[in-house]
Amino acid sequence: MKTSLTVLIALLLVPLAALEAAPKPLSAWQHLVRTETWTEQWPDKAGKPQTITVTAEVWTQAMRAALDADGRLHIPARAQPYYLDGPLVLKSGQKLSADPTAEVRLKPGSNTCMVRNANILGFGDRPVPADTQPDSDITIEGGIWTTLANGAKDNNGNQRGHSSKQNPVPGTHGVILLQNVRRVSVKNVTIRQSIPFGVHLANAHEFAVENITFEEHRRDGVHVNGPASDGLIRGVRGDSHDDNVALNAWEWKNYAPSYGPIERIVVEDITGAPAGLSAANSIRILPGVKRFDDGTTLDCPIRDITLRRITDIRNFKIYDQPNLERGRDNDFSVGIGTVKNLRLEDLTFHRPGQIELHANTDGLTIQNVRMHHPWHLLTIGPKSATYKHTPDDPTRWTEIFSPDLDCTVRNLTITGIRIRDSQTDLPIEHFVKVIELKPNPDYPKTTPKGGTGKGVWIR
Repeated sequence: MKTSLTVLIALLLVPLAALEAAPKPLSAWQHLVRTETWTEQWPDKAGKPQTITVTAEVWTQAMRAALDADGRLHIPARAQPYYLDGPLVLKSGQKLSADPTAEVRLKPGSNTCMVRNANILGFGDRPVPADTQPDSDITIEGGIWTTLANGAKDNNGNQRGHSSKQNPVPGTHGVILLQNVRRVSVKNVTIRQSIPFGVHLANAHEFAVENITFEEHRRDGVHVNGPASDGLIRGVRGDSHDDNVALNAWEWKNYAPSYGPIERIVVEDITGAPAGLSAANSIRILPGVKRFDDGTTLDCPIRDITLRRITDIRNFKIYDQPNLERGRDNDFSVGIGTVKNLRLEDLTFHRPGQIELHANTDGLTIQNVRMHHPWHLLTIGPKSATYKHTPDDPTRWTEIFSPDLDCTVRNLTITGIRIRDSQTDLPIEHFVKVIELKPNPDYPKTTPKGGTGKGVWIR
């Protein structure tokens, strides 16, 4: 009797959450799995596309049922991949985990994201209001996720990372899509052969994205749209064919569900692809001024950002770039964007690299940089480059950047720039270049077209 009473008292002292039944294993929902047959494009040994017939299990309904029942979903390892034909949707407080070797594929022609939060709201036509009823406290961990973009031109009908098949929120484009969220985390995830952004966040505050590996990834790795604040992006590695990390407060309209300031973000322990792999090896920081269709504007600055322990990122893109996909005259920032209090610390360049700054900047600190060869580490001012839609028809050529706009940089501090293992800092004149463009009188015989913009460094 005494033992029974002791056990009863102990049980009463256990938090109620600990007495909840353990979630059912995923296999308990096997009856909702469908077996289907379709075709997929895969490269052969010579790299040429070949069509193969696939018979596999589609797990979307089963995994959604597990989440609805328990608020948690664990995807165990197995020899065969799991297929989805639409996104897994997480509500506030829910958790999705997967074994590190569990591979989840997007069925050809689905054309959606693979994982997202529930309450996604688009604000492409106005600033984000104060109360959007965001989803919160969501965790995503583990797994190998692919939309089957198996070649440079083959994406198996999964061109976009839409939020849904019907009436998707404009601008959504992620393998993992978290928009209108608070206190969310994504960690220990591999993104393989996908064409949407690996992790796409927007209107996101208090978030962490950690330990993300990219394998033959076709677009941006971790892509953040404003408004966003108080975030950590750490441990991103692998071969991404576009920006490894992008903080885009202003953005091309076809890739932005919302716009606004990005502030108080730490980006650290980022590693470019190993030598020999085709990859962009770049980080983008894109401020600007958004003009909505009704003519109103929204300033989209980037403030209080720290990038540290960055290795073999060859290009830090802090420059203005209109939307060539929609036509540069149809979608552009209304003037140069603003950056304030940007720190770049502990950078290592085994290969040539550059920080390209074309933004009005107040407070830029660059410190502790190791370069293997001397070159202009920092350029201040506009760029000019020509995109040749049709190589033999100059009337269709387009300027990529904004070569006629000036930018001003104040409060620039640069220390600890050294070549290899040297113990001596290079003089600042060795690695800073201020740009003043001129129109190219021989264009289009020679390119680029040039411009009239310049960089202004107030020392």
